[in-house]
Amino acid sequence: MILVTGAAGYIGAHAAKELASKGYHPVLLDNLVHGHREFVRWGAFVEGDLADTTLLHNIFKTYPIRAVMHFAGFAYVGESVTDPAKYYRNNVMNTLNLLEAMREAGVNKIIFSSTCATYGIPGEIPISEVHPQVPINPYGRGKLMVETVLRDFYAAYGMRHVVLRYFNAAGADPGGDLGEWHDPETHLIPLALDASMGRRPCLRIFGTDYRTPDGTCIRDYIHVSDLATAHVYALEYLISGGQCLALNLGNGQGFSVREIVAAVERVTGMGVPVEEAVRRPGDPAVLVGSAAKARQILGWQPQYVSIEEIISTAWSWHRKLWGR
Repeated sequence: MILVTGAAGYIGAHAAKELASKGYHPVLLDNLVHGHREFVRWGAFVEGDLADTTLLHNIFKTYPIRAVMHFAGFAYVGESVTDPAKYYRNNVMNTLNLLEAMREAGVNKIIFSSTCATYGIPGEIPISEVHPQVPINPYGRGKLMVETVLRDFYAAYGMRHVVLRYFNAAGADPGGDLGEWHDPETHLIPLALDASMGRRPCLRIFGTDYRTPDGTCIRDYIHVSDLATAHVYALEYLISGGQCLALNLGNGQGFSVREIVAAVERVTGMGVPVEEAVRRPGDPAVLVGSAAKARQILGWQPQYVSIEEIISTAWSWHRKLWGR
């Protein structure tokens, strides 16, 4: 059995579905603060929090857990700046609770959901795994702290890990079971879809004077199902005896905000009203990653490379969720 923390969230739920489709038996842990009970459908569900150390120890006593996929954590960058204590307590201290429970149970394999935010402002594009990690917000710093803890746990206790640093997760389950459902929503593609549907008055574009071809920020979008597949590959790599790794997960190509807006208009057939606003502090002009190492070591290859294809899956989910 594989313990999946944050299993009612966007990426965790997709990973749980992928695990089940490959014959694994997930045990799904989530406190449902941001997750959705409707997403917990592919394994035994335990409602609870990583702060509850008694619950964690009971999970490992009750189920024959072989490995852990750790998605649980808060992920609003702006909130991490205004309330860093909340993020360090939940994302760092609670991860330590999880690792201690794993140690006690003799479980020595974990796949950790990290982020390209650990790199900070990029010094080169595309960003590879050897790029310096100088995060610029508490969210990124907390993720980097956990990466450091994992390296120390391997050195001291032999706990093997794969760290997966995502770029921009996007899209939805092609089967229509899952998709983005955040409150508040902060991701560009669902915000643009909201604006196209009239669920919000407009899409705000933060900064139009960057040194990019159209003046707006460029980001690397990776389909959530491709992320889920990469997690299963990472699990199988560890089960087969693979050593500790840190890997980027991205498409290796970037799209600007204006290009995303245009793609949403092509996919939906509807306009996206926009409002131009000033830059947000700390937003790099370009964030595009190299996933060559993941492709080489895991044999992973993104299946959704067209931005229209990614947006089409998001659009199908959006219509299902909001009744259009």
